[in-house]
Amino acid sequence: MTRWYRWPGRALALALAAAAAAPAAAAETQGEWRFAVAPFTIHWRPSPEHKPVWAIGVERQRADGALGGVSFFSNSFGQDSSYYYIGQRYPGIGGRPEAYFLWSAGLLYGYRGQYENKVPLNHNGFSPGALVALGWMVDREASAQLNVLGDAGVMLQLNYAFR
Repeated sequence: MTRWYRWPGRALALALAAAAAAPAAAAETQGEWRFAVAPFTIHWRPSPEHKPVWAIGVERQRADGALGGVSFFSNSFGQDSSYYYIGQRYPGIGGRPEAYFLWSAGLLYGYRGQYENKVPLNHNGFSPGALVALGWMVDREASAQLNVLGDAGVMLQLNYAFR
């Protein structure tokens, strides 16, 4: 089992690899890195076997809103898990420049053993993953968003952008 204290190093390594692989176009100068922490999740159908869910992550967003990243989390059953994804962020939802919509899709790892059937299409702990989110920019660097985790629940995520 991977321990949480190894995750920041792995996240940094993946983020650096993603940055090295990204095209060096002039439009990229407007992109940003984002650090995320998700301290709180509400399950649609709570269960006595559910454990607290939290996540940390890092992502890179290009100027056109396309993004990619990785999130490391403790799943609903206390298992170390990860989500490697690409997606898109759309600012200015509902005529409000602070509001945004985000979707992501990618590879989920971590639901193993007796919990393999808790996510669809799981094979040896690997399965497809996706989420949608609504967010609000507090200022240029800080934002908060609600991630809808399929039929499992909703997660509060806090983000900090740096350039």
